[in-house]
Amino acid sequence: MRSWTARALLCLRQEAARSADTHLLRLEFPGFPGIEFYFKDEAAHPTGSLKHRLARSLYLYALCNGRLSPGQPVVDASSGSTAISEAWFARLLGLPFTAVMPTATAPRKIADVHALGGHCDLVDDPAQVHERAAWHAANGACHLDQFGLAERATDWRGNNNIAESIIGQLACEPHPQPAWIVCGVGTGGTSATIGRYIRYRALETGLCVAEPAGSAFVHGWRTRNRSAIASQPTAVEGIGRPRVEPGFLFEVVDEVIEVADAASVAAMHLLEEQLGRRYGGSSGTNLVACLELAARMRAAGERGSIVSLLCDPGERYDQTLYDPAWLAENGIDPAPAQVALRATLASGEWHPTS
Repeated sequence: MRSWTARALLCLRQEAARSADTHLLRLEFPGFPGIEFYFKDEAAHPTGSLKHRLARSLYLYALCNGRLSPGQPVVDASSGSTAISEAWFARLLGLPFTAVMPTATAPRKIADVHALGGHCDLVDDPAQVHERAAWHAANGACHLDQFGLAERATDWRGNNNIAESIIGQLACEPHPQPAWIVCGVGTGGTSATIGRYIRYRALETGLCVAEPAGSAFVHGWRTRNRSAIASQPTAVEGIGRPRVEPGFLFEVVDEVIEVADAASVAAMHLLEEQLGRRYGGSSGTNLVACLELAARMRAAGERGSIVSLLCDPGERYDQTLYDPAWLAENGIDPAPAQVALRATLASGEWHPTS
């Protein structure tokens, strides 16, 4: 057992050494002179998303805590991107993997898990994914438990976590200490890591969480109520959880901005225009929050930089968020929000998107 664990840990260290850091892309918009926008392209990871970092950390945590044995099945509850990354690492370590997913998960994500040798256990009620993952664990699987362990599995002090990487990449930029870092909340691991690192480094940077309107994090953060639940569903996968997860750390977050699904979709298309490739819904959510923060800074006469994340590739949503017929069926019309966002980009004044 110990010798296998040592080999598995070596395998993960070798993979990390082979993986270059992700790019920090800079954008400037005419309405915001003196304010630079940076987007960290986490879709460039081998598994195509921000969750590559989390998956590696969860496997390391399981191995170093003696929870993962040779040949043991691995399970986790995921709406897709984490599952894809976990399936990739499971294949690397020669372990069987099962992702417990809502049935409504984007078909491309389900196909990607299967392509990596994983199995998808689809659950009709999204609220039951945790219980189903626990059932697999009770039957011998190692539960990676991204929602329960994300904030503790990631080393927030350093070890090339995402916050350390961002600050390092900004070192030679005009405003190396950003005014804001913006991210969404799925498991809570990314926001917890960034918020802790900001305090660890004694930075004056604010942490803003960009979330779908009515999510559990929105209500929980405002009231500090860990029993809060979402007041409406979202079509943006990976964020906008229906309940407060164990890894949500409200105290390290300075601001929360709610974003309507239609605005997230509109912003996805603006990112494609600016960067020449497609990104997913949560990346659009982030852009909307960045623009609202920038409008506040401009109104206050402030200069500085705002950093956010490009979380996963848009190709995973070809049959959902990028499909006009699917949007129409789900009552999502991004056109008015796109007009408002374009007006904000041009004028620097915030034009509400909903």
